[in-house]
Amino acid sequence: MSRLEENWTELLARLAAAKVEFVVVGGVAAILNDVVYRTDDIDVVHRRTPENIERLMGVLDSLDAHFRNDLMRRKLRPRPSDLAGHGHLLLRTTLGKLDVLCEISGQRGYEELAPHAREIVERDLRVLALDLPMLIQVKTEAGRDKDFQAIPLLLATLEERKKRA
Repeated sequence: MSRLEENWTELLARLAAAKVEFVVVGGVAAILNDVVYRTDDIDVVHRRTPENIERLMGVLDSLDAHFRNDLMRRKLRPRPSDLAGHGHLLLRTTLGKLDVLCEISGQRGYEELAPHAREIVERDLRVLALDLPMLIQVKTEAGRDKDFQAIPLLLATLEERKKRA
């Protein structure tokens, strides 16, 4: 994962080593798809089974994960019930920012996104990252300015891939 910051590679490696089932989405998915992109966090959508939530909680506990938008700085930790819901958990860990998303764009969870992910393998690390067509779709549906700004880069990379194929 030489395209990623060292801490991000370590964070993904910890999730993978714990056998957490997740798909990388957002800016890091763009980077893993060879798009030149700038982001300051990792976004993942996890499978919301009790077993997977337990594995994910183990990693989050080991990384001192806590909600980063708590103005009172109480270092509130996520609970398994938070991970089983439908929301977004914006966390700070010892390895950087991690957004654990239960669903994205039209209530798409892990099961809906995994078929649109590609396996990225580098050295001993294997992760699923959302493919470019679905990444373009979810960024379009999100409708945020920062997502609209990313879409031309994603489209250009996709077109370049099609030319090479």
